[in-house]
Amino acid sequence: MTHIPGTTLFAQASESFWLPPPDSTTAGQVHDLFYFILWVCTFFFLLIVSLMVYFVIRYRRREGVGPGDAPSHNTPLEITWSVIPLIIVTIIFYWGFVGYMDMRLPPRDSYEIEVVARQWVWQFKYANGYTDEILHVPAGQPIRLVMRSEDVIHSLSIPDYSVKMDVVPGRYTKTWFKAKRPGTHELYCTEYCGTDHSTMVSQVVAHTPADFQQWLEKSALGVSAMPPVERGRRLFVIKGCAGCHSIDGGVNTGPSLKGIWGETHRFRSASPTVVDENYIRESIVNPSAKVREGYENQMNSYQGQLSDEELGYLIKFIQSLE
Repeated sequence: MTHIPGTTLFAQASESFWLPPPDSTTAGQVHDLFYFILWVCTFFFLLIVSLMVYFVIRYRRREGVGPGDAPSHNTPLEITWSVIPLIIVTIIFYWGFVGYMDMRLPPRDSYEIEVVARQWVWQFKYANGYTDEILHVPAGQPIRLVMRSEDVIHSLSIPDYSVKMDVVPGRYTKTWFKAKRPGTHELYCTEYCGTDHSTMVSQVVAHTPADFQQWLEKSALGVSAMPPVERGRRLFVIKGCAGCHSIDGGVNTGPSLKGIWGETHRFRSASPTVVDENYIRESIVNPSAKVREGYENQMNSYQGQLSDEELGYLIKFIQSLE
C-alpha cells in the first residue's frame, strides 16, 4: 500500500461533539443546513416540553375545581402553528435543493478519477493508467469520481468532505468534491457489503497541485521498476484478493495461499490437481472450474480484468509464499 511519509495510515477522528471542520467547498453547505435543522428542532423541543410542564402544573386537578367548557378552536393560533412550520420547511427544502444541485453538478475543469469497489477494497485509477488503493487528489481543484462496483452495493464516504455516494453493480455513479487544503482524511464503505465490510477502509490524501503531479509521476515510474514478485503483491492488494485469501495461513472466505505451490489440492467437482502456473491462472479467470473441498463457489471471475502480464506477476507472488 502506498504511504506518504510523515502521515499515519488513517486520519485521527476528531474527538468532538460537533461535525468535523468542513474541509471541502461543499461541506460547509451541508454543515450549515444540519446545524440550522438541529437548532430549530432544539428550540421547538424545549418550547413544547416547557409548555407541557407548565400546563401540567397550571391545570392540575384541584379540590372544588371542575373542568370548564373547552373552546371549539382558536383561528389565530391555528394559523400561527401552520404558517410558521410551513415557512421553516420551505427554507429547509430550498437550502437542501440548492446544496444538492451543487453536489451533483461538477465543474467543467474537474479532474476525473475512476473508482472501482469490490469486496473488500477500493481501487482508484488515474488518467495515466496508474492505480492505487489510496485516493490521492490535488487540493484546490474539483475532483470528479466515476464509480462502479464489481460485486455488491458499496457506498463511498469521506466524512471530512461531507461526501457519500452509493456504488452500484451494473451502472456508474458519480460524485465530486474540492479539497480546501492539503491533508489526510478517512475514506470508508458505509453500506454493509459482506463479512469483512469493516475492513473496507482507505484514506484521502490531498496534496498541493505541484506535489500531486510529482507523486503521480513517481508512483507510475515506481511500479514499472518493481520486481515481478512485488508487482504481484501490489496487484494482490488492489485487485481485492487479500479480502478473501490470507497469505499467512489464516482462515478466511477463501483458502490461504501460504505454501500452496506444488501441493496437490482436492476439489468438489474435479480430479485432484497440482498447484502450478496453469492451475493459478485458471483459478483466477475461471474460479468455478475447480472449487476446493471445504469452500463455497463464491469467487468472481477476473476474465478480461487482468492482462497476461499481470497474471504472471500474481503467479510469481503466489509462488513466493513459502
